Amino acid sequence: MKTYENQGNKDTRSGFGAGLTELGKTNESVVALCADLIGSLKMDEFKANHPERFFQVGIAEANMIGLAAGMTIGGKIPFTGTFANFSTGRVYDQIRQSIAYSDKNVKICASHAGLTLGEDGATHQILEDIGLMKMLPGMTVINTCDYNQTKAATIAIAKHQGPVYLRFGRPKVANFTPVDQTFEIGKALKLTEGTDVTIVATGHLVWEALEAAKSLNEKGISAEVINIHTIKPLDDKTIIDSVIKTGCIVTAEEHNILGGLGESVARVLSLHRPAPQEFVATQDTFGESGTPAQLMEKYGLNANAIINASEKVIKRK
Repeated sequence: MKTYENQGNKDTRSGFGAGLTELGKTNESVVALCADLIGSLKMDEFKANHPERFFQVGIAEANMIGLAAGMTIGGKIPFTGTFANFSTGRVYDQIRQSIAYSDKNVKICASHAGLTLGEDGATHQILEDIGLMKMLPGMTVINTCDYNQTKAATIAIAKHQGPVYLRFGRPKVANFTPVDQTFEIGKALKLTEGTDVTIVATGHLVWEALEAAKSLNEKGISAEVINIHTIKPLDDKTIIDSVIKTGCIVTAEEHNILGGLGESVARVLSLHRPAPQEFVATQDTFGESGTPAQLMEKYGLNANAIINASEKVIKRK
């Protein structure tokens, strides 16, 4: 079984900041807008290096989206930055009307997503944002797993024509993907080969899936782990090919069970290859205050939960 080494815990939001800094040097069309959270979004270096291309809009997220949409008309590539809750729920009307409906080339970059926001609590821990964004026609939805992948994705989406929702997080997590990777939108990454169960995971749950696969292997269960960094467009073929081999699947995400990756995978299976599926996700609930580790344990979003789901789904074959 192939294993992955943690190169050191790093926060994915810093991967976004590093990618944005790189874009500032290489693409003069890139502009950045922030809703009073420069430090939290790691946009400091872009601002320092390119003050003429940085716009601090204050706590006015709806205005930020409108400004970004307008800037695309002049050929700019706007990257907006704020917390995921404010990037989506607070400004959904503006995103729908000003960006998605008119297919504006805006990159909506959202930090502090999911339960791992931690102590800030339920009001800030958005768990429905992927569902909100994937239902918008023409919207690409990306949820990266570590620092290196987030940096690569940030650079890649500047070349993509059309609106993008890029989701990442606050805490330091395992950084295990290649430093020099090329990020391909819509292409899932098979991390381990397996024959007994397919585990498709996204975001912070990818490392947990790898940890789960190691434990399952010790029990004689061969798990195939797939990193779904792009939830829309979904790589249907990679998922179907894997399930044909394993006969069952577990989906793992830091998101509500309703509207997320799991439901997208269920649609693919029902249309092309019906198979038993188990879901690792929050169960239609809000979060609460606590450390990221405490919350992931309580709400069943860790390696142990993936192990239990895998053993359960195998019995359903």
